[in-house]
Amino acid sequence: MSHSDSSRAKGNNGIIIVAAMMLFSMFFGAGNLIFPPVLGAQAADNFPPAILGFLTTGVLLPALAVIAIAITGSDIRSLTLRGGKVFGLIFPVLVYLSIGAFYALPRTATVSFSTIVTPNFGWDSWGSRIVFSAVFFAIALALAFEPTGIVDRLGKYLTPALLILLLVLIVMALVKMTSAPAAPAAPAEDFQSLPYATGFVEGYLTMDSLAGLAFGIVVVSSIREKGVPRGPQLVSSVLKSAIIACLILGAVYLGLGVIGHRMPNGQTFSDGATLLAEASNILMGGAGAVVFGLIVLLACMTTAVGLLGACSEFFATLFTKVSYRAWLIIFTLIAFVVSTTGLETVIAIAGPIIGFLYPSAITLIFLTLVEPLTGRRLNMTFKLALIVSIVWAGLMTLESLGIGANVIAFAIDWSPGHAQQLGWVVPTVIGGIIGFVIDLMGSKRAVRLGGETQAEAERRVEAQ
Repeated sequence: MSHSDSSRAKGNNGIIIVAAMMLFSMFFGAGNLIFPPVLGAQAADNFPPAILGFLTTGVLLPALAVIAIAITGSDIRSLTLRGGKVFGLIFPVLVYLSIGAFYALPRTATVSFSTIVTPNFGWDSWGSRIVFSAVFFAIALALAFEPTGIVDRLGKYLTPALLILLLVLIVMALVKMTSAPAAPAAPAEDFQSLPYATGFVEGYLTMDSLAGLAFGIVVVSSIREKGVPRGPQLVSSVLKSAIIACLILGAVYLGLGVIGHRMPNGQTFSDGATLLAEASNILMGGAGAVVFGLIVLLACMTTAVGLLGACSEFFATLFTKVSYRAWLIIFTLIAFVVSTTGLETVIAIAGPIIGFLYPSAITLIFLTLVEPLTGRRLNMTFKLALIVSIVWAGLMTLESLGIGANVIAFAIDWSPGHAQQLGWVVPTVIGGIIGFVIDLMGSKRAVRLGGETQAEAERRVEAQ
């Protein structure tokens, strides 16, 4: 290898590592702290398969979502248009609303309150929650008005600090806590029979697969701006970055799950924020709990500013008559109102929304990854599979809410995995197979990789 080739390889490695840290920072908001500890406590002896299921949807799928965006070289709206114009408009709007004002954004305030205010000051009233959320979102709104560089500068210091503190907490838990509580509880009902499937669905709550579809273009653009050319080389660089970020994220989730698993009386905690705050207090004392709470608070603020800016920019582009700052105020007010209901209520509100969106998100990611392997454009495969997934998910959501449950149950309960909220899989696969047969009858077109032109894609296929 020549000196120039060696320098170029080192440069590419540096780009990949920086992109990996950016990707980890994008996925790991402080809200992601609250789910693995609860799973660890609730799963009890069934912790290994449960955390494996959680890592599938909480770590693997988000990485695959970013790779899917890299393969197309476009943003979520362009990607979702593969399901038709209606799906291409409605789905990204619902994704941005769910990761924005109606769930992930209010979660930043509720997690901050549950982590730093309640454990350290004992305040848990509705009034104190309103005051805290008002101050929290007022600061986030002010920062998001001119967001250029602020989130990056905060993240440069906050992410390493949070990782270091989490590492200390996890190591201390491994050393100080016994392998299991003195009087271990039985697995909670949902984790008794099919813990992997339950953990799989629990991983939906991180929202990171949806975030990967929405913000993956940021990672792709950052790598492209560093000089990595479009096409297979771009996809390869993003793949390596995703693997690194995936390993770090998985290690953190596993460590947090172990804390919940080993926490005495872990199943008595109503949410992961209070469980983790109590664990840090036990392991590091009062001072450690305060420091941990402050880090979580600042990390939540960074996440809130980023979400406000991203969602406002998306809707300002979609509805040009309403300005970015107007959307910013609208989303801030909605997030404030939702956050005052408390963490458990926020999660309860999000459940049906997440359950409705995730089947189509998983289908979209899977088909985007599979399409290049077939060597042809799978237009009808995308449309039929996505239509089935969104319709089936809608019926499942209505049934879970008790709307027309008797009629809907007769229509969809036959599908394997229905009891574990995975009944959409088999019908979606059937729809995709029918679409694939139709696509086989059409003309074969090269699949674009990483945003390369159609002519470039065809030349690449001819050279293979």
